Amino acid sequence: MLALLLSLSLIVWAAVFIDASFGFKRLDRLEDSGSISDGPLLTVVAAARNEEAHLEESLKSQLNQSYKSIEWILVNDRSTDRTGKIMDAIQESDPRVRTIHIKSLPDGWLGKNHALYKGYQESSGELILFTDADVLFKKDAFGKAIKYFNQHSLDHLTAAPHLNGKNFWLKAFIAFFLFGFSYYKRPWLANSPRSRTGMGIGAFNLVSKQSYERLGTHEAIKMRPDDDLMLGMKMKQNGFRQRFVTAINLIEVEWYGSLKEAFKGLEKNTFAGLHYRISMVLFAIAGTFISQVLPFITIFSSERSIFILSLANILLLASVYILITKRMSAFSSLLFLVFPITALLFIYSIIRAAILTFLQGGIVWRGTLYKLSELRGKH
Repeated sequence: MLALLLSLSLIVWAAVFIDASFGFKRLDRLEDSGSISDGPLLTVVAAARNEEAHLEESLKSQLNQSYKSIEWILVNDRSTDRTGKIMDAIQESDPRVRTIHIKSLPDGWLGKNHALYKGYQESSGELILFTDADVLFKKDAFGKAIKYFNQHSLDHLTAAPHLNGKNFWLKAFIAFFLFGFSYYKRPWLANSPRSRTGMGIGAFNLVSKQSYERLGTHEAIKMRPDDDLMLGMKMKQNGFRQRFVTAINLIEVEWYGSLKEAFKGLEKNTFAGLHYRISMVLFAIAGTFISQVLPFITIFSSERSIFILSLANILLLASVYILITKRMSAFSSLLFLVFPITALLFIYSIIRAAILTFLQGGIVWRGTLYKLSELRGKH
């Protein structure tokens, strides 16, 4: 039985390696794009709740863009810290900036989705960039994105940023998360016209206003905690022209401040990504353990066949891991040395998210409890 499990795992990782190798060839680097300084009006919609620690630095990086035809709609989503005051001060200092203060959340909406929707309602641009309030942009990031967007006649462009972490274990967990995200979601399929798989990254979702409105705006995904991904999925499934690119050297975001914060942040997305189904949770736990932890245990087996299968699994895992981390992050591939530990941490995050969701009766996001029955109904 053990040999069978290891053999099946080996086949899976061989297939993943081949798929990812060809898939990444279809991914462009936004850094390689040309840049423009003027063109269609871009509306940047940035929603924030209690983001005083990162907001000012993020907005300064945006306001300093080489692309000049931009307006900003800053949405203060019921913040209890200085977020609203920082936004107001920036509005007073720069005529391109307008601030919206949301005091209450209407029924049937998740907070961030509602905030982005309110920002869209105030927009004037032909293009809209939905971004987060803790993202840092290099000076030519917007100009390169719009140049690429126009060159490829797109309706939607999403870009993977560098997810930064402050300490070793957080970096190792982020690297594992990117590894799992890439082989599970296969983001390169977003660039294939034959595939209905779409992609959306919260740090950078650039859409044409016309296509976004035809999609149904954020009203179409108003109860989705994975709003960024679902925006991309809906765009692709409805036939809009989409591209997913990497922008590791142009866009940066501190994913979470600590490993503890990462576990808490994943509460809202993990169970949603598994379709709020216990069967999917169990499958994810078993699959992760068998394919990504077990070989590191069985490699100490005295049986030669088990040892060889385990070693082959580990070597293939390392190959996939290195391939993905080199394209999707700026982290060292040496983080693979703690791979089985980060796999166990990920299993813990899945179990934790599922249990808390059931105990709470839903997810808590931006200070509001959203009932599981509502979330399942909108899935």
